[in-house]
Amino acid sequence: MTEDRKTIAIVGAGIVGVSTAIELQRDGHDVILIDKAGPAEGASHGNGGVLASCAVVPVTSPGLLSKAPRMLFDPNQPLFLKWGYLPRLTPWLVRYLKHANASDTTRISQALAPIIGDSLADHQALAAGTGAEKWIHPSDYLYVYRDRAAFEGDAFGWELRRKAGFTWEEMEADAFQAYDPSFSRDQGFAIKLPDHGRISDPGRYVKGLAAHVVAQGGRIVIAEVDDIVRDGGRVTGVRAGGETIPCDAAVIATGAWSKPLATRLGLDVPLESERGYHLELWEPSVMPRAPVMIASGKFVAVPMEGRLRLAGIVELGGLDAAPSRAPLDLLKKNVQAALPGLSWTEEVEWMGHRPAPADSIPIIGEVPDIAGAYIGFGHHHVGLTGGPKTGRLLAQMISGRAPNIDMSVYAPSRHRK
Repeated sequence: MTEDRKTIAIVGAGIVGVSTAIELQRDGHDVILIDKAGPAEGASHGNGGVLASCAVVPVTSPGLLSKAPRMLFDPNQPLFLKWGYLPRLTPWLVRYLKHANASDTTRISQALAPIIGDSLADHQALAAGTGAEKWIHPSDYLYVYRDRAAFEGDAFGWELRRKAGFTWEEMEADAFQAYDPSFSRDQGFAIKLPDHGRISDPGRYVKGLAAHVVAQGGRIVIAEVDDIVRDGGRVTGVRAGGETIPCDAAVIATGAWSKPLATRLGLDVPLESERGYHLELWEPSVMPRAPVMIASGKFVAVPMEGRLRLAGIVELGGLDAAPSRAPLDLLKKNVQAALPGLSWTEEVEWMGHRPAPADSIPIIGEVPDIAGAYIGFGHHHVGLTGGPKTGRLLAQMISGRAPNIDMSVYAPSRHRK
């Protein structure tokens, strides 16, 4: 508990914002959650639900430059582009692709590991006593390949995971079938990682955490934030819905929508939407034993309450374009190949936006030259995984405590105009 009680306005009520609010309340502060749609109405609702601690390998791994053009023109590959958006996308894309080399991939992996590497324990600590614990399920996490050769083709990424401290069991076809016979024999090799987890309803989980914030005296305001109000280089309020809400500090945690507010704070963050899709199959006849990454299709199949959620796919096309049909069709095609006995009674489709900075490293910390202005966004496809740790780090900094990891790699100052 802190003796310096503050009022903190947190802009964005997804997993990062709600985690920050809970940790600040535990430090003795007053919190106001402000969101244009309410808790868990964006990516925190539609994410894959895996606490993917091992996902420390960014998309920009060595070989992407040669693979990406072929993937874009192959309808069976999990990479899509809204071609009309390409002129606007190009400056970000050029910077993004410059990191597709061994040195940068290693550096990014080392930056991600402290944020996501202990996600199950982080979520359990966050949710303890909130009533939302019921949605957290410890589990294995599997990567499934067609054969060992396909796995060995990902050797660079697996070496990065080994260096980050992860261990796993390799399962050939018979062992994998014994572990989970629901999969096709065409999926002939699997990696089983222990000590991971899943959230069986991410939207209800984050809403439950937000309800706990309110029960502990926090406020939720449904409004769009226009600006962070400052006086003498210090935050004094947040302008939202035509009024100014007084506060001692503010946190920007609006995911893929964070760039305009960051720009107002003097930052130039190269941020794009990595558009992600999910397809939910209700009352499935087959349910995988644990969350599974189907490596060939770059999507996860995750058991949830009453349904199987398929999530993944990367589409580049900005925040405004309507969902595409092809990514959803590909998800369905790929899961039917992986789980040949699968049938279901109802489908639910969703598209959302992952916040993708060009260097694949989240931006977490205090904004330079503005006392009391903090940001926490840019987690690409591991926002749920890294949300609790990000919230705890922000709360520590706001409360005047030094985090026990080097925060310079995430510092907003690296994007100073």
